[in-house]
Amino acid sequence: MPARVHALLVVRPDARVATDIRLDRVLSALAAQARPVDTLTIVLCGPHATDRELQRIAGESAAEAVITADRGTSFADALALASRRLGGDAVWVLDQDTTPAPDALVRLMGALETAPSVAIAAPKLVRADDNDRIVSLGVSMTRGGRAVGLADGEHDQGQHDASEDVLGSDVRGILVRTDAWRALDGLDSALAGADEGLDLGVRARLRGGRVVLAPQAFVAIADPDRTDPPTLGDRFEPVGVRRAYSRRTAQLHRRLVYAPAVAVPLHWLSLLPLAVLRSVALLLGKRPSMIGPEWGATLTVLLRPAAVARARRGIRGGRRVSWAQLAPLRVSRVELRQRLDDDVIIDGTARGELHFFSGGGAWIVLGALLVSVLAFLSLLAWPVLGGGGLAPLRATVGQLWADAASGARPLGWDTQGPADPFSAVVAVLGSLWPAAPSRVLVVVWVLAIPLSALGAWFAATRLTDNALARAVVAVGYALAPSLLDALASGRPTVVIAHLLLPWLLWTAVAAHRSWTAAGMGSVIAVAVLASAPSLAPALIVLWLVAIVLTAALGRGRGLARVVWLLVPSVIVWAPMIWRRLTAGDPWALIADPGVPLPSGESTDLARRVALALGFPTARGSEWGQLLDGTGPWPFLLVVPVIVLAVAAPIVSRTLSSAIVLMIALSALATAVAVIGIVVTSDAGTAIAVWPGAALSLYWLALLGSAALTIDALPARPRLRGPLAALALTALAVSAVPVITALPRGTSAVTNGPSSTLPAYVEAEGRSGLGNATFVLAAAADGSVVTDVVWGETSALGGQSTLRSARSSTDAGDAEAAELTAELIAVPSGDAVARLGAHGVAFVLLGGTAEGESDAARAVRIAAETALDQRQDLEIVGDTAKGKLWRVTAPVTDRVAASAVDNARTAALQIGVVLIALLLALPTRRSLRLNRRRPRVIGARRASGGGLR
Repeated sequence: MPARVHALLVVRPDARVATDIRLDRVLSALAAQARPVDTLTIVLCGPHATDRELQRIAGESAAEAVITADRGTSFADALALASRRLGGDAVWVLDQDTTPAPDALVRLMGALETAPSVAIAAPKLVRADDNDRIVSLGVSMTRGGRAVGLADGEHDQGQHDASEDVLGSDVRGILVRTDAWRALDGLDSALAGADEGLDLGVRARLRGGRVVLAPQAFVAIADPDRTDPPTLGDRFEPVGVRRAYSRRTAQLHRRLVYAPAVAVPLHWLSLLPLAVLRSVALLLGKRPSMIGPEWGATLTVLLRPAAVARARRGIRGGRRVSWAQLAPLRVSRVELRQRLDDDVIIDGTARGELHFFSGGGAWIVLGALLVSVLAFLSLLAWPVLGGGGLAPLRATVGQLWADAASGARPLGWDTQGPADPFSAVVAVLGSLWPAAPSRVLVVVWVLAIPLSALGAWFAATRLTDNALARAVVAVGYALAPSLLDALASGRPTVVIAHLLLPWLLWTAVAAHRSWTAAGMGSVIAVAVLASAPSLAPALIVLWLVAIVLTAALGRGRGLARVVWLLVPSVIVWAPMIWRRLTAGDPWALIADPGVPLPSGESTDLARRVALALGFPTARGSEWGQLLDGTGPWPFLLVVPVIVLAVAAPIVSRTLSSAIVLMIALSALATAVAVIGIVVTSDAGTAIAVWPGAALSLYWLALLGSAALTIDALPARPRLRGPLAALALTALAVSAVPVITALPRGTSAVTNGPSSTLPAYVEAEGRSGLGNATFVLAAAADGSVVTDVVWGETSALGGQSTLRSARSSTDAGDAEAAELTAELIAVPSGDAVARLGAHGVAFVLLGGTAEGESDAARAVRIAAETALDQRQDLEIVGDTAKGKLWRVTAPVTDRVAASAVDNARTAALQIGVVLIALLLALPTRRSLRLNRRRPRVIGARRASGGGLR
């Protein structure tokens, strides 16, 4: 039996629990040992080292020395300081979190004396708050060097008490022979505080020593989740990140230390490629927070060859055993898969059936599809939609994505800059039908109502399990006034945002508990904000609220996932944000993308009341147009839904109702605010931001709140059915005028042309955007409106708020105006040559329009006469779009912007979206985990405690 035991106690800072309490606890445990230690050395690290109370407790402990060290002193370095005073035959390694049982030292000494070959005896570490839960009892590793706890987290039933030899152990509480400790030179400080006991055991075994377990020697651990105590107490998961960094650093360091000499260079060269591959794997595995630690560990090990060389020399100098003799103590891949990797944590109750078919969801979508087909039957024969804010899409997928790239814009004399993010949304949609991209909008229009019902039904599954409540949300959202108005007036941006908002809600509310939901939600948020930038204020407010709720209710768990929701949107919008801020025009960021569409709506009280009722226009549900004046009663048709929504906080779950109504209020406030913001213009007409998308979010939240009310109503008396039927019937009556607008010929949507330019230009311009058409149109006041269209058409994806949302003219506008004046004023000069040098190949003068004013007619005739007399213009002829001339002067293709700059911008934006998509891809483990979580968010558990 060893004659003397020297205990080394390391005390490191911990802001979460008073260090003096833990120090006093471990000292009391040492004093209560059946066989007291012979010598005690205490090392106090960090800012608490000079604390008077700590000094007093340490001084009264009969320690032979109290050593003070800096805050950054690691556990290994602290032990190295204490080892200089080492005496006796055995070293007992402790820290402030260890509380040995009274007989722990006796049993450890008994294990150490079983044979001279035993170098280390390891105790059974248990939780201080649950002594039946094992923290650690032996550590092994895989062939790749991954450390594996052999019994970590298991319920202690004595199942491992017969175990003896192990490869290594947790370093806390171990008893080591002094000669072995000195020969091994203590712990390797390059391990960053992780796997220190495993590495010590491996090196001891290579020297011919053994590591044995002493299962009857209990040491309680106050903080079982901590390997190397952090220097700061932070709630928001820093311990996990720090532990991941430490473990990965230790694993990579040990890989280089343990590898054969010839393989070390290869391992070292593989560190960076391996970090890239593991980063992708971590994204797919829904652990993006571990990417930072992965790269931090890789760079740390990569830049520390001296530490690797020192550790290899230590092993080589005293090695007596081959690595093959350690192989039986390693964990095989089969054992790892069967026993150690099934670490799924059940959060909440098991998920029930979705009931999409049995609960009526499928029938609602099918009915909505039937209504939509009847309402838009004529659209099925149209290849392209026109009218309102609709425009053709590019003819090829390549041109669609060219419009989405940063650089020269397809409209304007010389507009350069980032593309609107909506152009990328259009490119994605058009890519779904490569042969005829414009047909996609026809499909969207026909399927808008059933897709709205589908998305809303799934969004309702986050709020309630009640089939009737889900039906109210699905049917109500499919009949939303904002959607029907957008379909009738031709606003594709509002339609797309409306279809995406339910899925954003469905994913975002579950983002705190799933990287799959957070990843998909972040991608949907990009598309929503691209289609409706005016939603940004509401979504940012709701995002901040979600962060606060996650930090408060979830104790920070899932905070990184919630924060991620808007990160891709910020990156995608970054070029446009920078452009607008440097230009001093931040309000233009919320301008509606796409074709500018004047509405003629006011901002008076009647309009604001209509907004509060969910209608984007003061005309309400258009019943007045259908019946030639009806009074205010059509507005009352939405009152049942609003009453049900307002009643939710009274009769339903308070927190859930409050959050849903907060969404509604933020959306309504956004809608009311944006109608007074004018940032867009079209031919001199000022256009306010359209509130349709904000009203879609408002309407969705109202329906969600109404669903909570219906879900909370008692089964008897029977109120659910009649109230739901009343609300849905009223909405159906309200929707009749708009749904029948296309058959009645009152819809703005028409059978659009494949190009906004003459067919001759369309055929010539399909090769690319190198040439332009100089478009002239006489205005009613006698002025001339000029536009420059590059390529074969003014496409939907080619629209740019850099041109439509400008606070002042630029040099390109001035040059275009000067050329226009020269063209229509005199039949000579170099105006056409300058057009050709800039890339203009055609000149188009808009034809007669119904109701053309006398001033406009006079200007048009004068311009036509001047253009006909020019020798450098060749008359193509009259077309449906106006009279067309071809430039006979040399035409130089447009100079493109720097491809390098465009590639950098595209790489940044595409990269972050790809990362989000990788996060959104489900894995087998994430699917299994989601099946064990409730579908409804915010409902109380069956036991009555806590939220799920």
